[in-house]
Amino acid sequence: MTPDVREAASVGSADLIYRSAAAGSSCWARNHHGHRRELPMARWMGGPDTTHEDRLADEHVLGHCSWRPTLDLGCGPGRFTASLQQRGSPALGVDSSAAAVEMTRRRGGTAIRGDLFAPLPAEGSWERVLLIDGNIGIGGNPVRTLRRAADLLAHGGIVILEMDSPATLFCYEMLRWETEQYLGHWFPWSRVGAAALGDIASAAGFLVTQVIEIHNRVIAVLTVAARSGASR
Repeated sequence: MTPDVREAASVGSADLIYRSAAAGSSCWARNHHGHRRELPMARWMGGPDTTHEDRLADEHVLGHCSWRPTLDLGCGPGRFTASLQQRGSPALGVDSSAAAVEMTRRRGGTAIRGDLFAPLPAEGSWERVLLIDGNIGIGGNPVRTLRRAADLLAHGGIVILEMDSPATLFCYEMLRWETEQYLGHWFPWSRVGAAALGDIASAAGFLVTQVIEIHNRVIAVLTVAARSGASR
């Protein structure tokens, strides 16, 4: 780490990471134990640097959303939101980063800056809710995140999420994003693997209906569990 590294303000931490990635800089996450892992910024940014394997996994996700109103939570630079809109499917991205929202809009997607736990447009009307790139971990409490997704879904809608590596069970951690020039602020996160998903989904009122691994990316589909004598 260079001696002139600056600590990013809380509000601008993600903005700095996305702008650094757009400029070609390496970015990584460090947890409270000091463990560091590279962030897949080329995948998150989308575009010509995306690998063939990542394009296949992304297409699998997009295939679940065709012609269905889709809410992309933690949309980042908007590769899913923009792709869906370019294909004629209604989609809205939500992200807390102003830079991510700006990038999504620049590539032709519709996005708003906001907190997924705050009021959002058309709650209860979305047929698809995306939690890709591990976004089930937002806030460090995946049950809470899935319950929020359930509030956003229309009757019969599904959640499509991407989990951590197959070797991961469940891990809570404090993370910060870093580059050679910046240290981000600490924030709570959780990593969920396939072996832990069933119990987490059940606690949130969901059933896991599909889990598929595509080139080391694990993608699952969740439906709201039927409730005896009640309807959503």
